[in-house]
Formats: sequence, structure tokens, C-alpha cells
Amino acid sequence: MKKIDIFTHILPKRYQEEILKIDPVVKDINKRVRDATGIMDLDDRFRVMDRFGDYAQIINIVTPPVESYGPSAVSMELARIANDGMAELVQKHPDRFLGFAAALPMNDPEGLLAEATRAVKELGAVGVQVMSNVLGRPLDKPETMPLFDLMAELDRPVWIHPIRGADFPDYQKEPKSHYEIWWNFGWAYETSAAMAHLVFSGIFDRHPNLTIITHHLGGIVPYVEGKIGRGWDALGTRTTDEDYSLVLKRLKKRPIDYFRMFYADTAIFGAANVATCGLNFFGEEHVLFGSDMPFGPKETNGWLGLIVEMLDSLDITQQQRDAIYGGNAKRILKLK
Repeated sequence: MKKIDIFTHILPKRYQEEILKIDPVVKDINKRVRDATGIMDLDDRFRVMDRFGDYAQIINIVTPPVESYGPSAVSMELARIANDGMAELVQKHPDRFLGFAAALPMNDPEGLLAEATRAVKELGAVGVQVMSNVLGRPLDKPETMPLFDLMAELDRPVWIHPIRGADFPDYQKEPKSHYEIWWNFGWAYETSAAMAHLVFSGIFDRHPNLTIITHHLGGIVPYVEGKIGRGWDALGTRTTDEDYSLVLKRLKKRPIDYFRMFYADTAIFGAANVATCGLNFFGEEHVLFGSDMPFGPKETNGWLGLIVEMLDSLDITQQQRDAIYGGNAKRILKLK
């Protein structure tokens, strides 16, 4: 079974040049991103890929998202440059890159739909990538929800990548987040909060076949199964200023049943016990091999090496392992 890595990051050359013009001061997570050699150096990237046999990738651009660089005209231009660049890489290296998830100008309600359509129909994108919030606003706002309707119509997945910075404090009275908690715990929470907003928006009732792929095995969702289950069955009992019981009446299923409809990748930094928890929650048909390449320790070939070692060590059947490594991706991405 070919290993299909569905969550890997890249910076196409021209896109990198354009964002450096806008943001030449490389600091914080941007510095870490641009210090990862395989993010732009294809020779280095391919050397690592060759160590894993029959292995190929789905690529997307790395954080920060295009909407963070400026108003809608700027983000639209950056999205087009990024998508043209990724499409060119897929065309030049079809054995390495099986497809790409398009970047979208999420601060441009009309433009994001136009670019999603162009990317899929003209460039051959296998789906689109969004962040867990749009400049601090949830994904279920009226200006962004039409994207999910469009992707259901196009029958292509939506990738969700968490986004949060040190400017989001851990405590109400603090000016910033400390010790990189914003990344270590914050991103997991971000993913889960985005999933919850989509669940309670009713998107899966409208589009039961919509495919949404969450990074890092669905954030904290698998670990709080009890709260999601019986806890949210009692939605509204802890709130007095809004009647959330109406939300439950509107939904066709229990909240936990919708959370299981998401897909989740294995970019969990090699933690086998976490993988087991995620598999138990989402099921083998909804877990996809993803590595977050090119990030991670160089001595292990990045997170990629640790994740392959982890997946090979799990006490699962070969059929289950094949589904995670590539079978599920081939099915949902309609790959030959």
C-alpha cells in the first residue's frame, strides 16, 4: 500500500517571495516555519521522502494564512499565487505530490468561493484548507459558511488547520500566552472549538457526506468523549442567558454522532496511546496518515519518522493499517 501523507506543508517559491515583501521581519512561529529546510528546498524534502519507500504527499501552504497578510485584495492575490505554485509542483512532480489543498482568501466572502471553484475545477485541487478561525471569528459565520455548501457540491474535502498565537492569553488578566501554551494546548483547543461550531451549525444535517479533515487527530475531541456525549446531551442546563435546548431540538442526531463524522490525521508527534484513543473515537475509516512534514526533529526525519514508527507499532490489523496509510485517502480524495 502506497503511503499517502495528507497533511504536509510547503512554500512555493513565488509565494514565499511575495509574503517576504509584506512581512520581512521573520519572528516567532514564522521563523520556525521558514527555518524548516524542506518547506522550500525540494532536494532536501525528496531526500527525506525517499527513506520511506512508496510514499507521496498532499501539500498545502503553511501558517500564517493568506488573510493575515492584508485586506481582501492582498489575500486574494496571495491565494492565487500559492495555488498556482502548488498546482505547478503537482504537475512537475506527480509521483511526489498527488494533489494539493488550496489556500483561500477567507476575509473575502465572494473571493473565497471564486478561488475555491477555480482551484478545484481549473487547477485540479483535491480540496481546500481553512484555519480554525478567520481572523478571530468562528467558521460558522454567514460570510464563511457558504464555503462548506460549495465544497459539498464540489464533493471535495475541507482541511482544518489550527491557528492561534502568543497574543491569545492563557488567562483573562494576562497580556499574552506564556511558555508556548498557545501552540501546545491552544491549537488542540482551537481545532475542537471549530469542530463544535460546525456541529451546532447543523452543517452535517444539510450535507451528511461533507468531508472535513482535522489536523492533529481532532484536537482534544477524542479525550473528552464523555463530555461530548452525555455532557452535550444536556446542552443548555448550564446556561441561563440563552436557550440552547432549541439547538438540540434542531439537530437530527446527538452531538457526539456528528463529531464522529469528521476525519482526523495522525500528526500527533509519534504518541501511540494517543493514536489508539483517536482510532477508538473516529474509527479506522476516518483516520488518515498525516505527518506535518517538514517539521520535527531532524534525527528522526522530522515527525514523519516518528509517526511511521508509531503506526507500524500499533496493535491493529494490516487491513486497518493499509486504510490509514492510504486506502482512506484514495477513497475520499478520489485518487487513482
